[in-house]
Parts: sequence; C-alpha cells; structure tokens
Amino acid sequence: QVQLVESGGGLVQAGGSLRLSCAASGGTFSSYAMGWFRQAPGKEREFVAGNWRSGVGSYYSDSVKGRFTISRDNAKNTVYLQMNSLKPEDTALYYCAASRRLGAPSLVYEYDYWGQGTQVTVSS
Repeated sequence: QVQLVESGGGLVQAGGSLRLSCAASGGTFSSYAMGWFRQAPGKEREFVAGNWRSGVGSYYSDSVKGRFTISRDNAKNTVYLQMNSLKPEDTALYYCAASRRLGAPSLVYEYDYWGQGTQVTVSS
C-alpha cells in the first residue's frame, strides 16, 4: 500500500510560479509511474503530467506543455511539479498519483494510489 502526501500549493498571481511536492511511502517508489492530475470545481479530474517508472521520460497535457515540469527523486521517494507562467485557468485541486502500469499512463483509472490533493489558486 502506497501513501502519497502532496504539499506546496497556495495562492499566486498570474504569471507566477509554484512547486508542488509529493512524498511517497509504503512501496518501492522507483517501480511506479508517477503522475499529477488536477480537478477544478464542476469539472472532471484531468491529467497534467506523468513520469515513467524508470524516470527517464516525461509527458504532459497540451494545456501545460512548456510551462510545467515533472521530476522525481527516487532517493527521496518524491515527485515534483514545477509550475511556471501560471494562468487563472490552472486553478484547481492538484493530485499526485502512482501507477503500477508500464508505459505512460495518463487516465484516471490507470492509477492505483492517490494523494489527498493540494489547492492551487491563480489570481488574475
């Protein structure tokens, strides 16, 4: 059983930056693909960024490509999401998730473990 705890959310002005962290425990971190999702009020949870099990590849949704960067530190059992050039439409509850699947999972059902989320609010 993997436990995930997100941190780093907050209120930021448009154009600003935030760095989210997700600390994992209870499993072999390097054996999981890690992902970030977000959910705005009244909307479905959507994929933001993912990092392969090996950690050598990352992939992003079109809406954040070029602005967000996912990275992981297997020694610290932590995955990060660096968010730059934030926009009001990035406002959402951000979730960290872990997947046992190979490849590049990007769908909600492909992830096995979830954190509780951290709120990101971008003001205009």
